[in-house]
Amino acid sequence: MSGNDPITQTNTKGKLDFGLLGKVFKLIAEKKVAFYIAVLVTIAGAYLSTAIPDTIKRLVDEAVLDGNKEKHVSLAVFLFVLLLLQTFTTFYQTYLTNLLGQAAVKALRLKVFKHIMRYTMRVFDRTPIGTLITRTVSDVEKVADIFAQGLINIIGDFLTMIFIIALMFSYSWKISLFVLIPFPFLLVSGWVFKEAVKVSFREVRNQISRLNAFLQEHITGMQIIQLFNRQQEELKRFKEISKDELNANLKAVLYYSIFFPVIEILQAISLAALIWAWGPQAIKGISTPGMLTSFVLLIFALFRPIRQIADKFNTLQMGLVASERIFQLLDDERFPVNEGKVAQVEIKGNIKFEKVGFGYTEGQQILKNVSFEAEEGKMLAIVGHTGAGKTTIINLINRLYDINAGQILLDNVPINEYELTFLRQNVAVVLQDVFLFSDSIANNISLYNEAVSEEKIIEVAKMVGAHDFIMQLPGGYHYQVQERGSTLSTGQRQLISFIRALVANPKVLILDEATSSVDNETEELLQKATELMLKGRTSVVIAHRLSTIQKADKILVMEKGEIKEAGTHQELLAKGGLYKKLYELQFAELVA
Repeated sequence: MSGNDPITQTNTKGKLDFGLLGKVFKLIAEKKVAFYIAVLVTIAGAYLSTAIPDTIKRLVDEAVLDGNKEKHVSLAVFLFVLLLLQTFTTFYQTYLTNLLGQAAVKALRLKVFKHIMRYTMRVFDRTPIGTLITRTVSDVEKVADIFAQGLINIIGDFLTMIFIIALMFSYSWKISLFVLIPFPFLLVSGWVFKEAVKVSFREVRNQISRLNAFLQEHITGMQIIQLFNRQQEELKRFKEISKDELNANLKAVLYYSIFFPVIEILQAISLAALIWAWGPQAIKGISTPGMLTSFVLLIFALFRPIRQIADKFNTLQMGLVASERIFQLLDDERFPVNEGKVAQVEIKGNIKFEKVGFGYTEGQQILKNVSFEAEEGKMLAIVGHTGAGKTTIINLINRLYDINAGQILLDNVPINEYELTFLRQNVAVVLQDVFLFSDSIANNISLYNEAVSEEKIIEVAKMVGAHDFIMQLPGGYHYQVQERGSTLSTGQRQLISFIRALVANPKVLILDEATSSVDNETEELLQKATELMLKGRTSVVIAHRLSTIQKADKILVMEKGEIKEAGTHQELLAKGGLYKKLYELQFAELVA
């Protein structure tokens, strides 16, 4: 898709987006109490980072050096309590922030999947499925890091730094100034590191999305790869993509390998400045051994969050990059919203196309000024060469796509005025390419519709002639179908798709070349079942074998998106036009 596509485009902003952050925090609305507790625990943890060194100072100066055993014991007990409290705050902060992150993941993942299910097929035609999987899985997981490793932890680190510096100055502002000499260099190096890693992380996310899209497509199409012996060529392509992903990660690794030694050097300079400044101060009686010990501990405590804070900023930024991609997807309105209000009315099944125009891509019309009527309870057949627009018509009837011009009426009501769910409940489709989920046969038929009982499934299966073969499978109707129905034959899958359509008891039944890929015996079963089920229903049948539609009430002959002929089988043969040529061509093939 284009670079402006809301699903595939990448965040290029460098600043923290507080509006986006607000959207993310709405995801944990039900966990407000946990959030507030996490903030309080974080503040407590920041305070303890200074309380512990200060207590050690008092322990050295007021108890150890003075030989005060009673104070020694009381301060040691107090220090032990502080260490326990620090352990508990660390535990609860880790637990609560991760709890918030997982709550956000659950809420967001449900939103994304629900949204994707509402997309028109136009979006799936243009967007790699792997990209949508990345948004739903990998990007959503990154949003959890905003809570688990991001904002709350950053706030805690800043508070820790503020408390530590304040305590240092309360001891001695002169020594503190010496100790903090490397601090400006530390802030600059942290900012440079953050910006560099942010760019590399963004590239990593793009490469992961690309990798997922490649894997999804090629694993799905593995049969073609093996049939045409393209394993080595596809492996080379995969190596190239994997190399790009590796290089993106190695850039981030390089920045980390530079940044952490720089922090160690600056920390060593800070300690050296302390030792240099402490000597004269100690002689003058301004400083004490306890203060020196406390300063050493405070320096380590100060550099620890600085070492992590740049990384946490990038974690937060990458979480926001991922969340922006997701919210862009959620804000994408290229799907038919249930704006219609017509529902719970009796559908008779009269379908009318009035000057309908449609194209899958802008400027390329597939259907051109198409008009016809499928009368209530009758069978309309559509024939024509590949690419004539036959399948497009059925895609428009149930609003998998929305038309560009004209209108489609169902019982004299424009179909976009019906609630989308209600419309599709009354229009069942049997496709040539049957898709089965990794689930039981019964669930593949009912699709978890509680209104479809197993008794109803068995009844329709017997009518179609599929009951016997299903009962021969291990588990019968509870037999677990493998992905895409690979363990069943083409004819068996087609029979299951017939049952799936018929158990819904639709008013309109659409068959898209539903018998073109089955053997003669299975086709005979389907023809008998079809004749029974089409009675009293409006049916639209796209047929490759013209012998299957001779009893149709009306046949449309299409060519290049236009209706060239219309009539019954005998009427069209009598015209001697395109239909007769198609019929004679098929008859000649059968004779040959």
